[in-house]
Amino acid sequence: MSAQRPAATPTLLLDDEKVRITRWDFAPGAETGHHVHGMDYVVVPMTNLTLQLEEPGGSRTVTTPAGAAYRRDAGVEHNVINGGDTPMSFIEIEYK
Repeated sequence: MSAQRPAATPTLLLDDEKVRITRWDFAPGAETGHHVHGMDYVVVPMTNLTLQLEEPGGSRTVTTPAGAAYRRDAGVEHNVINGGDTPMSFIEIEYK
């Protein structure tokens, strides 16, 4: 994580033999820190998202409205930052 950015807050909601479900809450400017996803996953935005994604190939900004779920395959590598000026949150569902 960047020294000047606050950390996003993960809250584990469920972790069993099939899935791990985590709620992520971000203050403006908060970040997850660089990570690689080891499992396929689905993201369900609880708020409108302005995601600043720091990826191996560069940085980009993605906006996603609340409720617009999307999925990604294992192997995604990035740092997720709240690029907006209001708090944001999403639910991440990882498939084991």
